Amino acid sequence: MQTDIDPRSLIGRKAFDRRGAKIGTVDEVYLDDATGVPEWAAVRTGLFTRDAFVPLEPSEFVDGSLRIPFDRALIKDAPDFGVGRHLSPEQELQLYRHYGLDSSPSPGPGPDRDFGRLAGHEE
Repeated sequence: MQTDIDPRSLIGRKAFDRRGAKIGTVDEVYLDDATGVPEWAAVRTGLFTRDAFVPLEPSEFVDGSLRIPFDRALIKDAPDFGVGRHLSPEQELQLYRHYGLDSSPSPGPGPDRDFGRLAGHEE
């Protein structure tokens, strides 16, 4: 995903799956604690439904909306951890596995690094 985008600007934007089907609206953005890079978005999937966590990499911000390169069904079946809370490393690993993404650590902090700080929430 483009790293020069303010993660707060994603909140309220529409999110679409790989086929262009609307999934919902970005509710929250989670940052990697070690790097500050936007890592996950919570997408509200409907009026009375829950938020689904989606990876911001390899998603794209195109024409004012978030394009997520996965099928809607896979996104809606993502593990539900609730929003407004910190994602633990274990929860993030579950999400990586759900989406079939490589979860190997990036250069920098080791495997004990912490994830999931909410964008705009300073501690």
